[in-house]
Amino acid sequence: MKKYGALILFLLLGIWGNIQAQTNDKIVQITGITMSADSLYGVPDVTVLVKNRERGTYSNAMGVFSLVCEKGDTLNFSLLGYKTVDYVIPEHIGSKFISMIQLMVQDTFYIPETIVSPVLSKEDLMYAIKYKPVPEDEYAIMERNTNPEIMSRLRGTLPRSGGENQAIYQQRMANQAVYYGQQAPVGIFNIFKWNEFFQAWKGGDFRRKK
Repeated sequence: MKKYGALILFLLLGIWGNIQAQTNDKIVQITGITMSADSLYGVPDVTVLVKNRERGTYSNAMGVFSLVCEKGDTLNFSLLGYKTVDYVIPEHIGSKFISMIQLMVQDTFYIPETIVSPVLSKEDLMYAIKYKPVPEDEYAIMERNTNPEIMSRLRGTLPRSGGENQAIYQQRMANQAVYYGQQAPVGIFNIFKWNEFFQAWKGGDFRRKK
């Protein structure tokens, strides 16, 4: 019985040693740096978590981190203002020490507006309801700014823009190019020209100046 007991103990120790060797083979130490993708500066305070294993770390002020994990684990890199990134450690890596550079891409996000105001008393609330004007919303402001009467006044008073002046000049040059080398028509049958003539005549533009 003693021989069998020693044999069983020897087999158990062999199996345990094999399991320990396989486990040690899967353990790796990762040392890396988290950097911004646009400027290649170190990004500090990035959370580096091993998924499904309650283990992780943070990158330091220079963006450097170090973590012990196993081959096949998934590392999750996250930081407010940057897109979350997952990295799967390859299982076929022979070395137990891995160095890596993880690029972090900035993520644009918008925080909803928060308005903080003191609580009104009953009297102040009733006064505000009765007398204070209701502020206009964006739709009301748009209707007021696009009022046809206001737009007509603006069209009559505002000077032409650079694009409008350029278009008028090009049209004038195109009209002159049509009669290049010829005498342009006088416009004797143009009623608008005759109207300008009569207005100038009434205004005394053709009187002989002393």
